Amino acid sequence: METLRFRLDGFEGPLDLMLHLIQRHKLDIYDVEITRLLDQYLDFIEQMQAADLEIASEFLAMAARLVYIKTMSLLPQHEEETAELKRELEGQLLEYHLCKLVAQVLRERCRFEESFSRKPQKLEKDCSYRLTHPKEQLREAYLAAVGKAKRKLPPPRTAFNGIVSRRIVTVESRIFYLLDALYRTGEADYQALFLGQERSELVATFLAMLELVKSGRIRVSDDQRRVYFNRGPENSPQESTSWK
Repeated sequence: METLRFRLDGFEGPLDLMLHLIQRHKLDIYDVEITRLLDQYLDFIEQMQAADLEIASEFLAMAARLVYIKTMSLLPQHEEETAELKRELEGQLLEYHLCKLVAQVLRERCRFEESFSRKPQKLEKDCSYRLTHPKEQLREAYLAAVGKAKRKLPPPRTAFNGIVSRRIVTVESRIFYLLDALYRTGEADYQALFLGQERSELVATFLAMLELVKSGRIRVSDDQRRVYFNRGPENSPQESTSWK
């Protein structure tokens, strides 16, 4: 078997490689011998792996496809399916081969550097607009332009009402709230401490409760239904003004 010599960027895809193998080994493109083509294709893959070259997934997918067609051809009960798979592959190869021929013809015809026989000529600039448009199209273009200009204007004050009107609740203020509520009775219902509060208050109250539990000033029952105040001389609300 003749050793293949190739460049990594010499093939644009698996079909390009297969056409190269068909032409190199003089195979019939109208009746491809899958076994010979598969052997040549796998030999190419092995050479790439031996050279530590990265193999694109599309090349591996085509190899799996060829192996599948060969496997099906060995099973007599799948003769029709094998013939259909083979015709589909041959059709793709013929289509790709014709595209390459057409591309070569177009490339020969588009050699401007050889066919251009005179120097470029200067053309007079004409900036006049001579196209005509229906009224509806002009109206839509005008409205689109006006809308674009409006989108560049600064947003109105009403756009910030949802942010500015919200009251800022600090964690420190909710710490005083919890200490004051628990200092009088010594305990309280867990859910009652969160009733009637907005979202910002709920978050601040929860963070305040975590801080108090961490510092040992309050404790929560195991079933998380009651909150108790740990009484002590240092835990009065009046002495908590230095809380940070």
